[in-house]
Amino acid sequence: MLLKKIHARKIKDSRGEQTIEIFLNGVKASSPSGKSKGKHETPSYHNSLGWNIKFLNSVSFNIEINHFNDLKKLELFIKKKTKLSDIKLFGANALFALECSVLKSLAKEKHLPLYKIINQTEKKLPVPVGNAIGGGLHSHNENHPVFQEFLLIPKEKSSKENYKTMKKIYEQIRKIISAKEKNDEGAWQTSLSDEEVLEILSRFKDVRIGIDVAASSFYKSLTYNYKNKFLDRITQISYINFLIKKFNLFYIEDPLQEEDFEGFSKIDHSPQHLVVGDDLTATQISRIKKAISYKSINAMIIKPNQNGSLIELKQIFDICKKHRIKTILSHRSGETLDNALADLAVGFQADFIKCGIATKWREAKLERLVEIERSLKK
Repeated sequence: MLLKKIHARKIKDSRGEQTIEIFLNGVKASSPSGKSKGKHETPSYHNSLGWNIKFLNSVSFNIEINHFNDLKKLELFIKKKTKLSDIKLFGANALFALECSVLKSLAKEKHLPLYKIINQTEKKLPVPVGNAIGGGLHSHNENHPVFQEFLLIPKEKSSKENYKTMKKIYEQIRKIISAKEKNDEGAWQTSLSDEEVLEILSRFKDVRIGIDVAASSFYKSLTYNYKNKFLDRITQISYINFLIKKFNLFYIEDPLQEEDFEGFSKIDHSPQHLVVGDDLTATQISRIKKAISYKSINAMIIKPNQNGSLIELKQIFDICKKHRIKTILSHRSGETLDNALADLAVGFQADFIKCGIATKWREAKLERLVEIERSLKK
C-alpha cells in the first residue's frame, strides 16, 4: 500500500471536547482523550491539535506500507520532517490516530480484519473490565465516592456472555442504588461511600470486582485526603490491603500516588489480586521497567494514546509477557465511536480490555469484540 495523502480534522469526543480524526483510503480512525491524566503521559499533540492537523494535511508521505512493522518507516519520516528527537513528541493522540488509520487502510486493502494485521496466529480474547459505579474526577455530583471507578470483571467463557453478564448486573445496580445519572464513562453516579459501594458489588457472585483508586487525584501534602480522614502513606497501604481482604478485590488500580513504586510493592499481590499500574506506568517503557525492578505491579493498564506509537505499544506487550505482567488495554474517559480498541486487544493479545459497560461509545468496543469472537468460531 502506498501511503501518500492524509486528511485530518477535528471531531468531538463523548465529553464534547475536541480530538482528532484521520481519513485515509476510505477508512477513518480517531483518538480518544483522557481527563484523569498521569503526569508522565506523552503530550496529546505537538504544540496544539491545530498544528498537528495542519501538518498532516500539508504533507505528501510517499511511503510503502505492507505490514505492521512498516509503521517504523512512517515514524522515521515524521521525525525527519519535524526534526523531533523522539517520535512521541509529535503528540500521542495524533500519532495513534495516524498509525491506526494506516493499519485500517492496510487491512482494507488485504481484505483482513484489523487485528490480523498485527497478529495472524493468536486467537486469545481479552476479558472485559467494566466501570459500573463512578467517583473521583469522572463524576459530576458533589457528594461522590473518593475512588474513581468500581469495576466488574465477569467470569464467563465467551465475550458474548461476559458482555451480557456486565449489562445485566449494571442494570441491577441501577435499581439497588436508585441511580438516575451516569458519569463521563457511563458509570452510575452515587453519593454512597467507597465501602458502601463495595458492599453492594460484593453481593454479585458471578463477577469479580475491582477498583481504580486513582490515588494521585486525592494525594496532597504527603497525605491521602479522604472526605472524613487523612491517611499517611503507611496507613493508606494498610487500608487498601484491608479492603482487598474484606471484599476479596480481584483488581486494584493505582492504590497509591504515581511516584510510589516501593509502596505499590507492599500491596497484596497474587494471582487472585491484580495490583495494576496506570498513572504509575503511564504506558511508558522506562516507567514499566522501573515498576518491574521494584516488583510494584503484576498487571498494568496500556492506553494507546498515552504513548502514541503502536510500535512501542508492541514492545510494551512483549515486556509484560516476558515478566508475567497481565495486560489491560484501556479506553479513555473522552471516547469516540472508533471500535479499533477491540482489534488491538486481540492483535496484541491483551489479557483484559477495559472499555466501560454502557453508552454507545463503550458498547461499540464490546460489540466489536463479540463480532471478532463470532468470526473466530467460523
